[in-house]
Amino acid sequence: MFLTRDEEQILAGEFGEGKKKAMELLVALGDIYKAEKLIPITSAHLSGVSYKTIGEGGISFLEEMSKDSKVCVPTTLNPPGMDREKWKGMGISEHFADRQHKIISCYEKLGVTSNCSCTPYLDINIPKIGEHVSWAESSALSYVNSVIGAKTNREGGPGALAAAILGKTPEYGLHLSENRNPSILIDVKASDINYSVLGQAVGQLGGGRIPYFKGIKPTNDQLKTLAAAMAAAGSVALFYVDGVTPVPADISETEKISIDDKDLQTVRDKMSSGDDPELIALGCPHLSCEEIHSLASKLKGKSKKGDTEVWFCTSRCTAAKCKKDLDVLSKFGNVICDTCMIVTPIEERFKCTAVDSGKACNYLPTLCSQKVVFRDTDDLLEMIQ
Repeated sequence: MFLTRDEEQILAGEFGEGKKKAMELLVALGDIYKAEKLIPITSAHLSGVSYKTIGEGGISFLEEMSKDSKVCVPTTLNPPGMDREKWKGMGISEHFADRQHKIISCYEKLGVTSNCSCTPYLDINIPKIGEHVSWAESSALSYVNSVIGAKTNREGGPGALAAAILGKTPEYGLHLSENRNPSILIDVKASDINYSVLGQAVGQLGGGRIPYFKGIKPTNDQLKTLAAAMAAAGSVALFYVDGVTPVPADISETEKISIDDKDLQTVRDKMSSGDDPELIALGCPHLSCEEIHSLASKLKGKSKKGDTEVWFCTSRCTAAKCKKDLDVLSKFGNVICDTCMIVTPIEERFKCTAVDSGKACNYLPTLCSQKVVFRDTDDLLEMIQ
């Protein structure tokens, strides 16, 4: 990979160890993927935040990187393993909380905005169409690639951090226009569409291919749900929806697949593995203002039934805009900011969790040792009122 004189100096350590390590990482990625050069980015979003997932090794890495370097582009942060203010009420230990705060402080020392959300594109980190960015968090990067039309690869946490420190990323993969064309046409002929189920179906069918959808007109929140499910069930980092998302350069798909109600029901039937939830959790990805308002409208004036614990997960930025609606939700459960059911240690308290999220269905069994009950959102509300 070609490096400019300044980039060579960074690699030689002339601008500090943090930048040197960042450049070493990007050069290694560039060599693996045969990138010709580094290109500038306008923003980054980082995963690798929960103490549950990165542990002491992650803290050591972040401490080392934050000694003499900072990010040089706007950079936001994924959810940690707890609500930073309500962690005691979540049953989080003091040790876990201490280490989690340490992780976030390292990122803040690096100059990262600690918004702690998997949906930063809803409020404080909104790329423009055509911009090159470096985003980790599979659902978020799929959304900004597909709905916004920015350009990012499916980054890991260290790679995205290195790019944020240098303001550059290797030019390969989805940064190249010729790699952004759809490779599979999904003709949706279903009359009853749950976008988590549809995303689960397409993720399983398509793997990492780029789907082009016909026959659907999803809202932004449904696009968010679709992106999350496809990224978790497969490795979809970019998709198109006819008449809804930015138009691809070439739509000469190589394969066509039709999906009907029967296909979706078959997938839905396999998404549940339990039947008696101890936790009902909504907000994976984090709830938007519109979703919070919809939930509050459906629950207003009702009473909670049963003693099953309920979480409504959202970002602190979104929560600040929805105080009246959140007052309604708080009568039925806990409004959890910063984190979600996937990255917090719920396995220490629960064995079965009910969700309306395809993403959560994929990750809860492996990351949280959970049996999963998958239901439509309205069905989950029926369980708690």
